[in-house]
Amino acid sequence: MGMPVRALVRDAVPAAALDGMFGWLRWVDATFSPFLAGSEIGRIGRGALAPADAHPLVREVLDRCEALREATGGAFDVRHSGGLDPCGLVKGWAVERAASRLLAAGARDLLLDAGGDVVTRGGPWRVGIRHPRRRDRVAAVLTVRDAAVATSGAYERGEHIRDPRSGRAPASVESVTVVGPDLGTADAYATAAFALGAGGPAWTAGLDGYEAMTIVPGDRVLSTPGFARHCAGASIAASLEAA
Repeated sequence: MGMPVRALVRDAVPAAALDGMFGWLRWVDATFSPFLAGSEIGRIGRGALAPADAHPLVREVLDRCEALREATGGAFDVRHSGGLDPCGLVKGWAVERAASRLLAAGARDLLLDAGGDVVTRGGPWRVGIRHPRRRDRVAAVLTVRDAAVATSGAYERGEHIRDPRSGRAPASVESVTVVGPDLGTADAYATAAFALGAGGPAWTAGLDGYEAMTIVPGDRVLSTPGFARHCAGASIAASLEAA
């Protein structure tokens, strides 16, 4: 789906395990990418394939997307652009399964980075959160173990996240980072919180098992009470001021 994937594995695992993991991700791309006309998602989006006739994993993902739409009050909506785009869940979902493949091959200490969204097993691992306006700076550095970190913003793909209720991109938020046990869910929550704009920080405060940091214009940082325990070294505000 146009993003780099990097694997850092501190254990000795067979090369075939890594080949198989990347093969899985290529299959996910060919099956789920909304940018490929021949993918199952592309065919469903234009009405050439009924969801009931799709691959079982496609049906699983679409069911989970619908559950997330309901859980977020419509803020996470795979049909927000008029087409069908489940990338806000698929990336994290696929990388979680990729990590499970490496664990099955004997890995115990690993980090997978998919376009800046990260899943870790073992650790601790230090994860930098990119500053929303400065490519050469970080907004925060997190220390995580057996956790996932997902960030949503407009700095990589432009205004691709829109509030499904208004159809407009939010102007009152620059990025949202969510930390929790599952990357697919963290990614969907970050997307939903970003889409909610000014209402996002209050919504993230009610998440169960996930913590969030929202950066708004003026380098103001709003975070849930438990987010700070993941931060390494200086405070988030100090990091932004230094940038």
